[in-house]
Amino acid sequence: MSTDTASAAKGIRTARGAADRPARTPEERRAARREGWARRGPLLPALIFTIIVTQIPFLMTIWYSLRSWNLLRPDGQTFVWFQNFVDIFMDSTFRSAALNSILITVGCVFAALILGTLFAILLDREFLGRGVVRTLLITPFLIMPAATSMLWSVSLLNPSFGLLNWVIGLFGVAPIDFTSQLPLFSVIMALVWQWTPFMMLLILAGLQAQPKDVLEAAALDGAGWGKTFLFVTLPQLRRYMELAVLLGAIYVVNTFDQIYLMTAGGPGTASANLPFYIYQRAFLGFDIGQAAAMGVVTVIATIIIATFALRLIFRSFDAKD
Repeated sequence: MSTDTASAAKGIRTARGAADRPARTPEERRAARREGWARRGPLLPALIFTIIVTQIPFLMTIWYSLRSWNLLRPDGQTFVWFQNFVDIFMDSTFRSAALNSILITVGCVFAALILGTLFAILLDREFLGRGVVRTLLITPFLIMPAATSMLWSVSLLNPSFGLLNWVIGLFGVAPIDFTSQLPLFSVIMALVWQWTPFMMLLILAGLQAQPKDVLEAAALDGAGWGKTFLFVTLPQLRRYMELAVLLGAIYVVNTFDQIYLMTAGGPGTASANLPFYIYQRAFLGFDIGQAAAMGVVTVIATIIIATFALRLIFRSFDAKD
């Protein structure tokens, strides 16, 4: 029996079962409704709190984005409707900040995913001191972003006494002012260092969840480590990798601390991403209307990308089931 025929037969059986089932009386429907509210009732405080914390500020942001409001001219508030959105898309700095956000997010997420996968493969094996090594590899993710930024900008990337310049100096390379000459690369390095443990933990969970009998069957069939990883382990890890990419991208796209403390968006606005440029427009340029419009565009773009990624993840889960 084909898949379509089986699905049609199942639908017919379901329809017949629903037709044979006696209709519920009004009292039964009211009882079922009360039971449903009794189950949902404990969740209502959390739902109300979430709406107050997230949706009301977002609605206020939309309200501000439709107005021309500069703090230097507090009496000049007027409705301009979508003019702020037109202005920001005509702003070359905004487009540059959007491109920087994409470069930082893509570079950090995929570099951290590759390194996290390598570390997870190493930690999936038994060796002496594995617990200590695992703790040391997780540590960067537990450090505050502000401390991470200062560690990289001062201790590692400083052109005068940074550890990285000392290492490359051993090979006769002149000192490099990374945060000035390579600002995006410097920020990505700090973010990769911080987010690699997160990717490692997710991939390690996927490695430890794969069925051992499948690996044993591949070994009995004569498959080497490379073929086993490529055709058995990697498909098993797909959903974990997709989840890691999604969560990592959502967090990294909102990066602010590293840019503020390491490069201050410079030189000029060469390393400014969208959150940092919104901060500049709101708190340095005092233009609340345009900053709010940028925030709305950023949130909508993030929601669209996250929704698309979630659909892919759910589709892979359904296919697996």
